[in-house]
Amino acid sequence: MTSSSTPSPKHQTILITGCSSGIGLDTALRFRDMGWQVLATCRQEKDCAQLIKQGVISFPLDYEDEASIEAGFDEAMKHSGGRIDVLFNNGAYAIPAAVEDVPTAAMRQIFEANFFGWHHLTRLVLPVMLTQGHGRIIQNSSVLGFAAMRMRGAYNATKYAIEGLTDTMRLELIGTGVEMILVEPGPIRTRIRENGYENFKTWITWRGTRLERLYEKTLIPRLAAVNPPRDTFELMPDAVTDAVVHAATSAKPRIRYRITTATKLMALIKRVTTSRGFDRVAARY
Repeated sequence: MTSSSTPSPKHQTILITGCSSGIGLDTALRFRDMGWQVLATCRQEKDCAQLIKQGVISFPLDYEDEASIEAGFDEAMKHSGGRIDVLFNNGAYAIPAAVEDVPTAAMRQIFEANFFGWHHLTRLVLPVMLTQGHGRIIQNSSVLGFAAMRMRGAYNATKYAIEGLTDTMRLELIGTGVEMILVEPGPIRTRIRENGYENFKTWITWRGTRLERLYEKTLIPRLAAVNPPRDTFELMPDAVTDAVVHAATSAKPRIRYRITTATKLMALIKRVTTSRGFDRVAARY
Protein backbone atom coordinates (compact mmCIF):
# COMPACT_ATOMS: atom_id res chain seq x y z
CA MET A 1 0.00 0.00 0.00
CA THR A 2 1.28 3.46 -0.79
CA SER A 3 1.46 6.17 1.82
CA SER A 4 -0.46 8.52 -0.43
CA SER A 5 -3.59 6.35 -0.41
CA THR A 6 -3.59 4.73 3.03
CA PRO A 7 -3.00 5.78 6.63
CA SER A 8 0.10 4.95 8.67
CA PRO A 9 0.41 1.32 9.89
CA LYS A 10 -0.76 2.11 13.40
CA HIS A 11 -4.11 3.18 11.94
CA GLN A 12 -4.47 0.21 9.59
CA THR A 13 -6.80 -2.69 10.25
CA ILE A 14 -6.43 -6.34 9.28
CA LEU A 15 -9.16 -8.95 9.62
CA ILE A 16 -7.75 -12.48 9.96
CA THR A 17 -9.68 -15.75 10.16
CA GLY A 18 -8.61 -19.07 11.65
CA CYS A 19 -6.50 -17.59 14.45
CA SER A 20 -6.73 -20.31 17.10
CA SER A 21 -3.30 -21.68 16.19
CA GLY A 22 -0.71 -21.99 13.46
CA ILE A 23 -0.54 -19.45 10.66
CA GLY A 24 -3.52 -17.37 11.77
CA LEU A 25 -2.23 -17.01 15.33
CA ASP A 26 1.30 -16.18 14.24
CA THR A 27 0.06 -13.59 11.74
CA ALA A 28 -2.26 -11.97 14.28
CA LEU A 29 0.53 -11.57 16.83
CA ARG A 30 2.99 -10.23 14.24
CA PHE A 31 0.59 -7.55 13.03
CA ARG A 32 -0.24 -6.69 16.65
CA ASP A 33 3.47 -6.12 17.27
CA MET A 34 3.65 -3.96 14.13
CA GLY A 35 1.04 -1.62 15.59
CA TRP A 36 -1.90 -2.60 13.39
CA GLN A 37 -5.42 -2.97 14.68
CA VAL A 38 -5.85 -6.74 14.47
CA LEU A 39 -9.29 -8.33 14.30
CA ALA A 40 -8.58 -12.02 14.82
CA THR A 41 -11.39 -14.52 14.51
CA CYS A 42 -11.73 -18.16 15.62
CA ARG A 43 -14.50 -20.71 15.37
CA GLN A 44 -14.71 -21.18 19.15
CA GLU A 45 -15.17 -18.65 21.95
CA LYS A 46 -12.47 -20.27 24.11
CA ASP A 47 -9.84 -19.60 21.46
CA CYS A 48 -11.01 -16.00 21.14
CA ALA A 49 -10.59 -15.62 24.90
CA GLN A 50 -6.95 -16.70 24.67
CA LEU A 51 -6.27 -14.13 21.95
CA ILE A 52 -7.90 -11.37 23.96
CA LYS A 53 -5.49 -12.18 26.80
CA GLN A 54 -2.66 -11.54 24.33
CA GLY A 55 -3.91 -8.07 23.51
CA VAL A 56 -5.72 -8.86 20.27
CA ILE A 57 -9.35 -8.05 19.46
CA SER A 58 -10.99 -11.41 18.86
CA PHE A 59 -14.50 -12.71 18.24
CA PRO A 60 -16.09 -15.82 16.70
CA LEU A 61 -16.46 -16.40 12.99
CA ASP A 62 -17.31 -19.83 11.60
CA TYR A 63 -17.02 -20.15 7.83
CA GLU A 64 -19.58 -22.98 7.84
CA ASP A 65 -22.31 -20.72 9.25
CA GLU A 66 -23.48 -17.70 7.22
CA ALA A 67 -25.04 -16.09 10.29
CA SER A 68 -21.71 -16.39 12.10
CA ILE A 69 -19.87 -14.85 9.15
CA GLU A 70 -22.26 -11.91 9.05
CA ALA A 71 -22.12 -11.41 12.82
CA GLY A 72 -18.32 -11.54 12.66
CA PHE A 73 -18.25 -8.97 9.89
CA ASP A 74 -20.57 -6.69 11.86
CA GLU A 75 -18.30 -7.05 14.90
CA ALA A 76 -15.28 -6.17 12.76
CA MET A 77 -17.02 -3.04 11.47
CA LYS A 78 -17.88 -2.01 15.01
CA HIS A 79 -14.28 -2.29 16.21
CA SER A 80 -12.70 -0.75 13.11
CA GLY A 81 -15.05 2.18 12.66
CA GLY A 82 -16.15 0.82 9.29
CA ARG A 83 -12.81 0.24 7.57
CA ILE A 84 -10.82 -2.86 6.63
CA ASP A 85 -7.45 -2.39 4.98
CA VAL A 86 -6.54 -6.08 4.70
CA LEU A 87 -8.58 -9.28 4.81
CA PHE A 88 -6.57 -12.47 5.31
CA ASN A 89 -8.79 -15.46 4.52
CA ASN A 90 -6.95 -18.23 6.31
CA GLY A 91 -9.17 -20.67 8.22
CA ALA A 92 -9.39 -24.10 6.55
CA TYR A 93 -9.07 -27.81 7.26
CA ALA A 94 -8.43 -31.13 5.51
CA ILE A 95 -10.22 -34.46 5.23
CA PRO A 96 -7.36 -36.78 4.26
CA ALA A 97 -8.53 -39.80 2.26
CA ALA A 98 -8.87 -41.08 -1.27
CA VAL A 99 -11.57 -39.17 -3.11
CA GLU A 100 -13.56 -42.37 -3.68
CA ASP A 101 -13.87 -42.78 0.11
CA VAL A 102 -14.91 -39.19 0.92
CA PRO A 103 -18.70 -39.00 1.37
CA THR A 104 -20.34 -36.30 -0.71
CA ALA A 105 -21.69 -34.76 2.51
CA ALA A 106 -18.10 -34.40 3.73
CA MET A 107 -17.10 -32.76 0.46
CA ARG A 108 -19.97 -30.29 0.77
CA GLN A 109 -18.97 -29.45 4.34
CA ILE A 110 -15.30 -28.85 3.57
CA PHE A 111 -16.29 -26.58 0.69
CA GLU A 112 -18.42 -24.55 3.11
CA ALA A 113 -15.39 -24.05 5.37
CA ASN A 114 -12.64 -23.69 2.77
CA PHE A 115 -14.41 -21.97 -0.10
CA PHE A 116 -18.02 -20.78 0.24
CA GLY A 117 -17.38 -19.16 3.63
CA TRP A 118 -14.38 -17.30 2.19
CA HIS A 119 -16.52 -16.13 -0.71
CA HIS A 120 -19.27 -14.90 1.60
CA LEU A 121 -16.90 -12.96 3.88
CA THR A 122 -15.06 -11.51 0.88
CA ARG A 123 -18.33 -10.24 -0.60
CA LEU A 124 -19.10 -8.50 2.69
CA VAL A 125 -15.67 -6.87 2.94
CA LEU A 126 -15.30 -5.91 -0.72
CA PRO A 127 -17.81 -3.01 -0.76
CA VAL A 128 -15.97 -1.49 2.23
CA MET A 129 -12.68 -1.61 0.34
CA LEU A 130 -14.22 -0.30 -2.87
CA THR A 131 -15.66 2.67 -0.98
CA GLN A 132 -12.26 3.33 0.61
CA GLY A 133 -10.58 3.07 -2.79
CA HIS A 134 -8.00 0.59 -1.50
CA GLY A 135 -7.60 -2.79 0.17
CA ARG A 136 -5.80 -6.11 0.06
CA ILE A 137 -7.57 -9.48 0.08
CA ILE A 138 -4.98 -12.15 0.83
CA GLN A 139 -6.03 -15.76 0.27
CA ASN A 140 -4.12 -18.53 2.04
CA SER A 141 -4.06 -21.18 -0.66
CA SER A 142 -1.46 -23.96 -0.83
CA VAL A 143 0.93 -25.86 -3.06
CA LEU A 144 -2.13 -28.14 -3.24
CA GLY A 145 -3.93 -25.32 -5.02
CA PHE A 146 -1.97 -26.05 -8.18
CA ALA A 147 -0.34 -29.45 -7.57
CA ALA A 148 -2.61 -32.43 -6.87
CA MET A 149 -1.43 -35.16 -4.51
CA ARG A 150 -2.93 -38.47 -3.48
CA MET A 151 -5.11 -38.77 -0.36
CA ARG A 152 -5.58 -35.01 -0.27
CA GLY A 153 -8.34 -34.67 -2.84
CA ALA A 154 -10.93 -32.83 -0.76
CA TYR A 155 -8.40 -30.20 0.30
CA ASN A 156 -6.93 -30.07 -3.23
CA ALA A 157 -10.37 -29.37 -4.68
CA THR A 158 -11.09 -26.47 -2.32
CA LYS A 159 -7.71 -24.88 -2.89
CA TYR A 160 -7.93 -25.23 -6.67
CA ALA A 161 -11.30 -23.48 -6.39
CA ILE A 162 -9.79 -20.66 -4.31
CA GLU A 163 -7.06 -20.19 -6.91
CA GLY A 164 -9.59 -19.89 -9.74
CA LEU A 165 -11.82 -17.54 -7.78
CA THR A 166 -8.92 -15.30 -6.79
CA ASP A 167 -7.45 -15.12 -10.29
CA THR A 168 -10.86 -14.15 -11.67
CA MET A 169 -11.48 -11.49 -9.03
CA ARG A 170 -8.04 -10.01 -9.62
CA LEU A 171 -9.00 -9.37 -13.24
CA GLU A 172 -12.39 -7.97 -12.28
CA LEU A 173 -10.88 -5.57 -9.72
CA ILE A 174 -8.22 -4.01 -11.95
CA GLY A 175 -8.28 -0.23 -11.47
CA THR A 176 -10.30 -0.28 -8.23
CA GLY A 177 -7.38 -0.09 -5.78
CA VAL A 178 -8.29 -3.49 -4.34
CA GLU A 179 -5.64 -6.20 -4.75
CA MET A 180 -6.25 -9.97 -4.78
CA ILE A 181 -3.22 -11.93 -3.58
CA LEU A 182 -2.52 -15.65 -3.22
CA VAL A 183 -0.24 -17.15 -0.60
CA GLU A 184 0.80 -20.72 -1.48
CA PRO A 185 2.54 -22.48 1.41
CA GLY A 186 4.04 -25.92 1.18
CA PRO A 187 4.60 -27.98 4.33
CA ILE A 188 4.18 -25.77 7.40
CA ARG A 189 4.21 -27.04 11.00
CA THR A 190 0.61 -26.41 12.12
CA ARG A 191 -2.24 -28.47 13.57
CA ILE A 192 -3.66 -29.31 10.14
CA ARG A 193 -2.52 -32.93 10.41
CA GLU A 194 -3.91 -33.34 13.92
CA ASN A 195 -7.21 -31.75 12.91
CA GLY A 196 -7.24 -33.75 9.70
CA TYR A 197 -7.03 -36.98 11.67
CA GLU A 198 -10.12 -36.02 13.64
CA ASN A 199 -11.95 -35.31 10.39
CA PHE A 200 -10.71 -38.62 8.99
CA LYS A 201 -12.13 -40.49 11.98
CA THR A 202 -15.42 -38.62 11.63
CA TRP A 203 -15.99 -39.17 7.94
CA ILE A 204 -13.94 -42.03 6.51
CA THR A 205 -14.90 -45.69 6.60
CA TRP A 206 -11.65 -47.22 5.42
CA ARG A 207 -11.81 -50.88 6.40
CA GLY A 208 -12.78 -53.03 3.45
CA THR A 209 -11.97 -50.34 0.91
CA ARG A 210 -9.78 -50.82 -2.14
CA LEU A 211 -6.99 -48.88 -0.41
CA GLU A 212 -7.34 -50.41 3.05
CA ARG A 213 -3.68 -51.42 3.21
CA LEU A 214 -2.49 -47.92 2.28
CA TYR A 215 -4.66 -46.43 5.04
CA GLU A 216 -3.43 -48.93 7.62
CA LYS A 217 0.26 -48.92 6.76
CA THR A 218 0.85 -45.33 5.61
CA LEU A 219 -1.86 -42.73 6.07
CA ILE A 220 -3.16 -43.49 9.55
CA PRO A 221 0.30 -43.82 11.16
CA ARG A 222 1.24 -40.49 9.58
CA LEU A 223 -1.90 -38.76 10.82
CA ALA A 224 -1.71 -40.30 14.30
CA ALA A 225 1.96 -39.53 14.93
CA VAL A 226 2.56 -37.44 18.06
CA ASN A 227 5.23 -34.74 17.62
CA PRO A 228 6.51 -36.25 14.36
CA PRO A 229 9.89 -35.14 13.03
CA ARG A 230 9.73 -32.22 10.64
CA ASP A 231 9.06 -33.15 7.05
CA THR A 232 11.63 -32.34 4.41
CA PHE A 233 11.28 -28.64 3.52
CA GLU A 234 8.82 -28.05 6.39
CA LEU A 235 8.88 -24.53 7.82
CA MET A 236 7.27 -22.85 10.80
CA PRO A 237 4.20 -20.55 10.50
CA ASP A 238 6.32 -17.40 10.60
CA ALA A 239 7.45 -18.14 7.03
CA VAL A 240 3.87 -17.58 5.90
CA THR A 241 3.51 -14.54 8.14
CA ASP A 242 6.54 -13.00 6.42
CA ALA A 243 4.74 -13.32 3.09
CA VAL A 244 1.48 -11.92 4.45
CA VAL A 245 3.32 -8.90 5.86
CA HIS A 246 4.92 -8.22 2.47
CA ALA A 247 1.58 -8.70 0.70
CA ALA A 248 -0.11 -6.28 3.11
CA THR A 249 2.52 -3.55 3.15
CA SER A 250 4.46 -3.58 -0.13
CA ALA A 251 3.70 -0.85 -2.64
CA LYS A 252 3.75 -3.60 -5.32
CA PRO A 253 2.70 -6.90 -3.78
CA ARG A 254 3.19 -10.10 -5.74
CA ILE A 255 0.23 -11.92 -7.23
CA ARG A 256 1.50 -15.21 -5.73
CA TYR A 257 3.80 -15.95 -2.80
CA ARG A 258 5.21 -19.46 -3.08
CA ILE A 259 6.49 -20.52 0.33
CA THR A 260 8.86 -23.43 1.06
CA THR A 261 11.24 -25.10 -1.33
CA ALA A 262 8.68 -27.84 -1.95
CA THR A 263 6.19 -25.35 -3.39
CA LYS A 264 8.78 -23.76 -5.65
CA LEU A 265 9.99 -27.17 -6.85
CA MET A 266 6.45 -28.31 -7.62
CA ALA A 267 5.78 -25.13 -9.60
CA LEU A 268 9.01 -25.68 -11.56
CA ILE A 269 8.26 -29.33 -12.26
CA LYS A 270 4.76 -28.48 -13.49
CA ARG A 271 6.22 -25.89 -15.82
CA VAL A 272 8.94 -28.05 -17.38
CA THR A 273 7.28 -31.48 -17.56
CA THR A 274 4.25 -32.99 -19.21
CA SER A 275 1.17 -33.74 -17.15
CA ARG A 276 2.08 -37.42 -17.08
CA GLY A 277 5.62 -36.53 -16.07
CA PHE A 278 4.28 -34.53 -13.16
CA ASP A 279 1.99 -37.42 -12.20
CA ARG A 280 5.01 -39.71 -11.89
CA VAL A 281 6.58 -37.26 -9.45
CA ALA A 282 3.43 -36.54 -7.43
CA ALA A 283 2.51 -40.23 -7.11
CA ARG A 284 5.57 -40.74 -4.89
CA TYR A 285 4.06 -38.66 -2.10
